[in-house]
Amino acid sequence: MTTTPTSVDLGALGVRFLAWAAETGGGFSVVEHPMAPRALAAPLHRHSREDEYSYVLEGRMGALLGEETVYAEPGDFVCKPRDQWHTFWNAGDKPCRILEIIAPGGFERYFAELAELLASPGFAPPQLIELGARYGVEYRPESIERLCAEHGLTLG
Repeated sequence: MTTTPTSVDLGALGVRFLAWAAETGGGFSVVEHPMAPRALAAPLHRHSREDEYSYVLEGRMGALLGEETVYAEPGDFVCKPRDQWHTFWNAGDKPCRILEIIAPGGFERYFAELAELLASPGFAPPQLIELGARYGVEYRPESIERLCAEHGLTLG
């Protein structure tokens, strides 16, 4: 990744970069995630290095935190601690936007690299696993079908 984008599009999930780790002394980064209606943001996954904090700006966010499903409305705050299996989605029929605070910073580069990877002509799913491993992320791709069925979602 040689350039610093201001935003990237990952299908049903957008990423607008608001604060890079380089700007915060590495302590945290901040991204805004706009999500399409009824869109699953990611398969079930867990981070080994970061805690994530979601603040809902607009719409209704659903999240699976371990075994607990929670819903958050504008003004609500949801903590997704490192080493916890989790995912999140737009639980409504209108757009949803969340601020995601990631601590420590650095994981924002994952989104930039993921966008480049998905746009490359030779993209293959094993590359996603390799990218995740570099950033300390594990995925459960088999969760996608179940999550979409249980919550009436699509994966963009």
